[in-house]
Amino acid sequence: MPFDNTTLASGGETKAEDRDVVLQIKDLKTYFYTEEGEIPAVNGVNLQLDRGKTLAIVGESGCGKSVTAFSVLRLIQRPGKIVGGKISFFPREGEEIDIAALNEKDERLYQVRGGRISMIFQEPMTALSPVHTIGNQICEAILLHQEVDEGEALRLAGEMLEKVGIPNPGERINQYPHEMSGGMRQRAMIAMALVCRPEVLIADEPTTALDVTIQAQILKLVQDLQKEIGTSVVYITHDLGVVAQVADDVAVMYLGRIVERASVREALKSPQHPYTIALLKSLPRLDSRDERLSAITGSVPSLAEIPPGCPFHPRCPHAQPGLCDVGNPPKLEAQSGGRLVACLRAEEIALANS
Repeated sequence: MPFDNTTLASGGETKAEDRDVVLQIKDLKTYFYTEEGEIPAVNGVNLQLDRGKTLAIVGESGCGKSVTAFSVLRLIQRPGKIVGGKISFFPREGEEIDIAALNEKDERLYQVRGGRISMIFQEPMTALSPVHTIGNQICEAILLHQEVDEGEALRLAGEMLEKVGIPNPGERINQYPHEMSGGMRQRAMIAMALVCRPEVLIADEPTTALDVTIQAQILKLVQDLQKEIGTSVVYITHDLGVVAQVADDVAVMYLGRIVERASVREALKSPQHPYTIALLKSLPRLDSRDERLSAITGSVPSLAEIPPGCPFHPRCPHAQPGLCDVGNPPKLEAQSGGRLVACLRAEEIALANS
């Protein structure tokens, strides 16, 4: 389902009864307090995930994608802190839960984290405990969130390992993470994330460290399990090829802000923010083998030294002095094609590219 500009243009407010929304982030701000000062890693993010759909969050490293994901599960550690905004979770049963407002000792936070909302971490070797077997770790998740005994938890763990394509689950369940390959560890991580049948799955760069063949298998696995369980998925990635393959909607991030939101078809077919355009131009194409790949000039600035005006203007070929380099960052505004764009020259750029 494409984004509804009439409800999102003002900042992302949508009532659960108006649309089947499972997760809504409103003006989220997560800052880190360091010796360099206040670092706005996430600075006013608005996102919406529809039930049963897949949302991809893309952008270069350091743009705030993973911090957004960690904020949803309240996994931000000191010196980081959620300083503002609302994270609304709408479960199938029960009332809306504002995750950002929950006390750390609130029982609802434990129910949400790992139970109703799960996460596949970027590097399973560091996310999994090296001193506990795969079976013990999956069983721990089951026992925390389901009312079953240890025998039933072990059975469910083996069943999920089999579903994610791990051969000989009866043997693998007793192995330690270092005894598995990277692909097997990632499958075990997916099994742990899905064993409690979460309503939302956040996948943080789930295929980054894997070879191309294993990447395709992992993506298909998540899609198949999504259909079976009915889970809504948030993909955190910098790979636009993955986005085209799995996503329904896409949000492009730059320096802690969303700069473009649209259905994946519209975003890839006719991007309107200069950053989205630049990301797509940097991809290799089968129909232009002799052309040199286009690179985005410069690099992502430090979050401690965000430029005035549009944060992307120092790297933007469309930047206009006196307009793009002054004042506050542009807000997301409704544009043609059913998307939101944070660019003062979006209409001019769209007309030039049409």
